[in-house]
Amino acid sequence: MQNEVSPKKNGYPQQPVVAVGAIVFRNNRVLLVRRAQPPSQDLWAIPGGRVEIGETLQEAAEREILEETGVTIQAREPVYTFDYIERDGSELPRFHYVIVDLIADYVRGETRAGDDAADARWVSAEELAGLKVSSKTVRLLKTHFEFGI
Repeated sequence: MQNEVSPKKNGYPQQPVVAVGAIVFRNNRVLLVRRAQPPSQDLWAIPGGRVEIGETLQEAAEREILEETGVTIQAREPVYTFDYIERDGSELPRFHYVIVDLIADYVRGETRAGDDAADARWVSAEELAGLKVSSKTVRLLKTHFEFGI
């Protein structure tokens, strides 16, 4: 991302980065991406990314999901907020995101991996168990949507 809001010093963030995710269901499946880059590389998760300066949460979610998955959505209200902090061996924060997940409606489009996603697809509750899924994603889907096994 060119206009990074949180400057890094020696590759480490100087402040948390605000990010969004969009929880999108279609035909009893949820839209997930497999992350191509750290953090959470190779894990399946709710698609999303950083909020750019001047964007609302909804605008950021709609842009990020289109970039990552090729799917157009209509983002609605926030349903889940959490911190993602990953520390190095010296316990310094290597990544620090404050993530706001919004519920969203599918509008149109077929999935394709784009931007920093290695893969993107609609996943059923049964398929979820066979994937390497982010623990935050599993907890969110089970707790708030009774989705998963």
